[in-house]
Amino acid sequence: MTRVNEEPMFAPREGEVRLRVDPAGLPGDSHVVFIGHVRSPWTSREDCPKNMGAARATGKAAAVQIDEAYRPGLEGLGRASHVVVLSWLEHAPRDLIVQKPRHAAGASGVFALRSPARPNPIGLHVARLVSIDIASGVLELDAIDALDGTPVIDLKPYLPSVDALTDATHLKAGL
Repeated sequence: MTRVNEEPMFAPREGEVRLRVDPAGLPGDSHVVFIGHVRSPWTSREDCPKNMGAARATGKAAAVQIDEAYRPGLEGLGRASHVVVLSWLEHAPRDLIVQKPRHAAGASGVFALRSPARPNPIGLHVARLVSIDIASGVLELDAIDALDGTPVIDLKPYLPSVDALTDATHLKAGL
């Protein structure tokens, strides 16, 4: 079986650095539970939008399907206009610690990038909550930048009074 990060599409670019040990092969520090999965029109990395702005620009809606055991946790979420979806980007390599994005002039550390390739490939997606059906566990979203079937590890309401920081600044390069 070929590991994801050994495929040609993940061959290191100039300036990239890999960890000595792939975190995917290490014993876990805790146990992450998948609570559902993404339902999106994206079935390949090549077609998947690179960020939520690009996903919204396609005009294609998406959904999150929550497993039955976790549906009671959806109570009250419908009061929020937006939801933060945390996903497990299972196809991403986990051993790239310095990366050179295609659009960047130089390499940057993984923690200065929004790349899915990271030691713990957790995706963060802030989406408009179009509708929620607690009984079926379906959250309809305006868009999402994740592949169909991507595992969901958590949901949180987006709280503008806490999450929108008016004094935040953009990184100058790398995003």
